[in-house]
Amino acid sequence: MRIVVTGATGNVGTAVVRRLAGEHELVGVVRRPPAEPSGPSASVQWVEADLADDRSVARLEAAFSGADAVVHLVWGFQPSHRPELLEAIGVGGTSRVLRAVVAAGVPHLVHMSSVGAYSPRRDRRPVQEDFPTDGIPGSPYSRHKAAAERMLDRFEVERPETAVTRLRPGIIGQRAAGSALLRYGLPAVVPAGAVRLLPVLPIDRSTTIPMVHADDVATAVERVLQVVPGGAFNLVADPHLTVEHLAEVLGARHVHVPMAAVRAAVSASWHARVQPLDPGWIDLAAAVPLIDRGRAERELGWTPAVDAVSTLREVVDGMADRASRPTPALRPRTAVDLARRLVRSGPVSRRREP
Repeated sequence: MRIVVTGATGNVGTAVVRRLAGEHELVGVVRRPPAEPSGPSASVQWVEADLADDRSVARLEAAFSGADAVVHLVWGFQPSHRPELLEAIGVGGTSRVLRAVVAAGVPHLVHMSSVGAYSPRRDRRPVQEDFPTDGIPGSPYSRHKAAAERMLDRFEVERPETAVTRLRPGIIGQRAAGSALLRYGLPAVVPAGAVRLLPVLPIDRSTTIPMVHADDVATAVERVLQVVPGGAFNLVADPHLTVEHLAEVLGARHVHVPMAAVRAAVSASWHARVQPLDPGWIDLAAAVPLIDRGRAERELGWTPAVDAVSTLREVVDGMADRASRPTPALRPRTAVDLARRLVRSGPVSRRREP
């Protein structure tokens, strides 16, 4: 199969390339191609395109020509102080991908949605794929994921000849994303090793997080490419992570702090440019529903190979060790690199990586 993967150098993209390389003809569409592709990425045909820009549509059409499927993974997490750019990347980028899919006559689109597309939870029962996907109002990430879902709803009605599969994973983790997650979530002055030195975890006791390993998400992508099903699939590993799991893996003592107080602290420090994590992520953590993976098990034969606690431990170890991959998106986090980019382009919450 000829498969085009947008965002092939990121957290999920690298896992998808590892899974599919050697078995399929892969085309990777990215804003910043690897300078020296190696390993599985060496067999990928790389196409440079900025999905936030309308000029990318022509490049996408050319890249999609003759493709059996497009796996759309591109999404933006920073700069958090430029929500209009994040919307242009996520929502606008999805619109441009859909235009190119139509122009190139691609028969199957696999869209990486998220648990974040769901509406606020009603209770603690895991929800299935028919739960509303209107997003969580306080989270820009959630609003944008929900907007992309509405776009796909319209697309499926207007273009029934194209199969559309939506994957809705929990938080996706792998060791190699450690450096990237540090850049997204911690101030540049905080050393990576501080992740292992957290004495207390001040968070609401009700916090529960669905999580899944990047390699398991890649396996799900492979399954849907084989089966070509329609509709949506929740992807999550057991157990849903509680504050007890978080505290154990971090080696910290949990201290209950009401979610409103946590949000206020994050909001104040974000507005003061002290740290890059916007308060919408706290709103998401407070309201995101638990999810049921039953449909993926029944129709795809998919079950996660890595449990959620092991995935979290792998991510935390990866952050502490500044784990990385030789791609621009997952590059190593070093003091020299952080200082150079801070001087040249400002904090990550305002800049777009060159």
